[in-house]
Amino acid sequence: MKKGAQNADYIIPCDAELAREFYEASGGLLKFIGLAPEDNPDFVGYINKVKEFTAVSLAHTNADYASAKKAFDAGARHAVHLFNAMSAFTHRDPGVVGAVSDSPHVSAEIITDGVHVHPAMVRTAFRFNGADRMIIISDSLRSTGMPDGDYVLGGQAIIKKGKYCRLAEGGALAGSVSNQFECMVNAVKEMEIPLEIAVACSTIHPAKAIGVDDLYGTIEEGKIWRSCSSQ
Repeated sequence: MKKGAQNADYIIPCDAELAREFYEASGGLLKFIGLAPEDNPDFVGYINKVKEFTAVSLAHTNADYASAKKAFDAGARHAVHLFNAMSAFTHRDPGVVGAVSDSPHVSAEIITDGVHVHPAMVRTAFRFNGADRMIIISDSLRSTGMPDGDYVLGGQAIIKKGKYCRLAEGGALAGSVSNQFECMVNAVKEMEIPLEIAVACSTIHPAKAIGVDDLYGTIEEGKIWRSCSSQ
């Protein structure tokens, strides 16, 4: 497992029944359960049970290619923020990133704040996965848009300075301080992703990933929309 900036006190072993309780308590709003397969010997059994009521995503994981591919073949269908808090992508061990590329049904998030992933790697991910599978995310914290200073993430002290936000202890990146629109703009201007693709990866693609594209993600008759002035 790669916990990144997450509080280890809140990371729990796989428990399909507990996952169902979370799902029912949320009234169906729980769209993904994050899994690190390398820390769960019966991860295939877990995926088979959980995918009956919600989607399984590989998240904060140090899994090798074989384990990640096995999880995707079993029904996991999403990857949380490609490259970050994830096993390294190398020529002899392609890790989770390689398993994502070899699993056409898997959607992959990527943080395009200009801090978390180098622009060249963003372009690479779009090329080897195909734009239709990519989802631009911000991974933004509640300190986004706020002045530099001290904040809290999951009970842990974090420090925002400019476009960086890090754990006070250890200095690991704690998340992003860019909003979704800024990340879409960065994808176009810094990562050279065509505008129409960046817009789709910020709107309809994430809506499809969580199964709400019948209501959100595009501007068309019958869908829910909210103007800036109404927020």
